[in-house]
Amino acid sequence: MLSVLRVHLPSDIPIVGCELTPYVLLRRPDKTLNPEDVPESSPLDGHFLRYKWYRIQSDKKVAVCSIHPSEQATLQCLGCVKAKIPSAKSYHCSPKCFSDAWQHHRVLHDRAASAVNENGNEEEELFGRFNSTGSGVINSTLPTSASSASLINGSTPLYPATVTQRNGGETWFEVGRSKTYTPSADDIGHVLKFECVVVDAETKQTAGHPSTLMTSRVIPAPSPPPRRLVPVNGADVIAHLDADGRISSTGTFTVLSYNILADAYATSESYAYCPSWALSWAYRRQNLLREIVGYRADIVCLQEVQNDHFEEFFAPELDKHGYQALYKRKTNEVYTGNPNTIDGCATFFRRDRFSHVKKYEVEFNKAAQSLTEALVPSAQRKTALNRLVKDNVALIVVLEAKFSNQGADAPGKRQLLCVANTHVNVHQDLKDVKLWQVLTLLKGLEKIAASADIPMLVCGDFNSLPGSAPHALLASGKVEPTHPDIVVDPLGILRPHSKLTHQLLLVSAYSSFVRGVGLGVDQQRRKMDPLINEPLFTNCTRDFIGTLDYIYYTADSLTVESLLELLDEESLRKDTALPSPEWSSDHIALLAEFRCKPRQRR
Repeated sequence: MLSVLRVHLPSDIPIVGCELTPYVLLRRPDKTLNPEDVPESSPLDGHFLRYKWYRIQSDKKVAVCSIHPSEQATLQCLGCVKAKIPSAKSYHCSPKCFSDAWQHHRVLHDRAASAVNENGNEEEELFGRFNSTGSGVINSTLPTSASSASLINGSTPLYPATVTQRNGGETWFEVGRSKTYTPSADDIGHVLKFECVVVDAETKQTAGHPSTLMTSRVIPAPSPPPRRLVPVNGADVIAHLDADGRISSTGTFTVLSYNILADAYATSESYAYCPSWALSWAYRRQNLLREIVGYRADIVCLQEVQNDHFEEFFAPELDKHGYQALYKRKTNEVYTGNPNTIDGCATFFRRDRFSHVKKYEVEFNKAAQSLTEALVPSAQRKTALNRLVKDNVALIVVLEAKFSNQGADAPGKRQLLCVANTHVNVHQDLKDVKLWQVLTLLKGLEKIAASADIPMLVCGDFNSLPGSAPHALLASGKVEPTHPDIVVDPLGILRPHSKLTHQLLLVSAYSSFVRGVGLGVDQQRRKMDPLINEPLFTNCTRDFIGTLDYIYYTADSLTVESLLELLDEESLRKDTALPSPEWSSDHIALLAEFRCKPRQRR
């Protein structure tokens, strides 16, 4: 007879909004093992599996620590209660926990006070709403697409009318009848029980004893402090995203660039300081989606998007929010793993704001092949390709705006926009390859610029620090012959040095914090490197902190209106390491609001 040999969960801690999928291992009568599901519609050896999920509710209310969500809370911050901050943020498991977290925690008080003064009820939307029926902790709100899928788990309503069991001071409710279950806000603080039993397909009677597992207490999805748009054009108030995610002027648009950390790289070996449940893709994908959708950008440039995650998650989920998706997967001459998990660059744009005109795919491997055939003797080409072929790509998209700020003197003129999204090679000992990849991309953009009067944006993770040769090329249009990064050039691909130039008038969007004026700009300026006019960091792990991500724009055709505020070490909690339960990538998102400059009459 079919029997259940083992059941277990990949993560011990269930989180609101993150689907739980137990692993069930079966033994067939012939002693072979089967890890696949056996639904009633497709019985195996005359049997199928029946699943049930239960929630235990104790007569005693339970609250969880806001810093260590696997621990039960023992004290509450009265300042949060007075400031009307959702109670989930106010709980701590010990006095030491509260003391250690105070530098970060007091920011919540400041933000709550300013939000009440400036926004009325906006703080409720940013932090989440109180759960009026549970244990008084936060009801973490998911995007519509995620929350609607969580209302029903299997064939059983989330709020059943009947009590399944009572045992002393505990009540068990049946909450699901499918193999998977997505915890809701009502599960916070409660233990879940999964039950799996073999059923005879003919008689519908159970065969053998149920196999069960118990989870730890369900925790709310930790939410990071909100980030606001800060005007840099002289405005005297902090800007806020309106219902459509934009400043009210129709002539502006916003662009987001974000390396989301591919699941294949999010290993416990690399990020041992991050809790395993917060590293799981089931958790990170919902947290990332919440963050990305929350920015409501008109154009979204993501890096390290796995091929399978693009097709199965990001493209369909962002489609529900009005985005059209384009994708370029990395090539796989070097990569030897599962092709479905190789990552790439994904660009999304709002269909109500832009339409797609053209797409260019840049494969640096192909450019390397052409380069070696032209410059390298045949006997050395294999060595040259081994150095140059790294699978990196860029995705260039030409869009047409469905809005205009050109005025009545330019009726019918098309407003085009060219957006480049790239992820440059990571190896720090291949400075020549990094620079060559950036130069190759910029030369391609020069050709597009020569064929059309078009504003340009260059976004991505360049894996290059401010002051490096790739950064110098982007920021100043050239690399000085004395730059130390070009000393090592074993293939001669950077010679003559006079070719290390481009004619695009590119400026870093975030350098506007150094030049800008307005309320909030001074505070952001302290998070900038004053010598190079770039953020102090966009990538922050325990072993590295520095700036690798940029948004560059053509200053002759675009102007920066506002920028998403930068994070500081205090915002990232005392260990200043990403990813974390609040932030699900080791990079931070960059977002800029632009306005197209009126075309000059010729």
